[in-house]
Amino acid sequence: MSTQAKASPAIRRDFERVSPELVERASRFQAAILADVVGRRGTLNGRVQGLSPSMKVAGPALTVEVRPGDNLMFHVALAIAKPGDVIVIDAKGDQTAAMCGEIMATQAQASGIAGFVVDAAVRDSRELANGSFPIFAAGTNPCGPTKALGGLVNWPASVAGVAVNPGDLVVGDADGVVVIPREDVPAILELAQKKLDSETQRIAAIKAGDLRPGWLEGELRKAGVLAEGEVL
Repeated sequence: MSTQAKASPAIRRDFERVSPELVERASRFQAAILADVVGRRGTLNGRVQGLSPSMKVAGPALTVEVRPGDNLMFHVALAIAKPGDVIVIDAKGDQTAAMCGEIMATQAQASGIAGFVVDAAVRDSRELANGSFPIFAAGTNPCGPTKALGGLVNWPASVAGVAVNPGDLVVGDADGVVVIPREDVPAILELAQKKLDSETQRIAAIKAGDLRPGWLEGELRKAGVLAEGEVL
């Protein structure tokens, strides 16, 4: 029997990714813009943040589910990831041990991987924060992980409160991380451009002296704060 035939069903190697063209377009937008137009959903819990505020990442998700404190399947992901992938780790928010450090980040960067999103702790944080490889994590811990327990690679995952499927679009910046279902990406990017244009116009209007948003009084009436015909 071939090695491929013996491969664990826990490891899926092939899945459809959001296209590089769409990833490049998405990388131009803030995570906040994308989160707004995707319905104010899909954002990972705020505990997952870049190790440096300057870090940005965009790419298709390669999902990994591990047992807290064990990174064996993370190494599997590193071995099979393709250039441009974002390795997304469901480690249950555990901060008792680091899922990765400088060595794994160096391997990933040399392999062309776009970045890590880890719902757990990492270590070597000073070196990583000062580096050019994007890492978003839930915290730091100097304790190293074990490498003994199985898990799942490229199966649907729940990461920091968000459902993530292999190939979904992942975008992270100083505000955090948003995940957009792969099939929704083209439509969401069109909405994101309209949102960005609208916000750019609003900021210009504020700078020109138009300080009060035009929608405010209407929403106050809907909320019962202002009576019909009443003004601020």
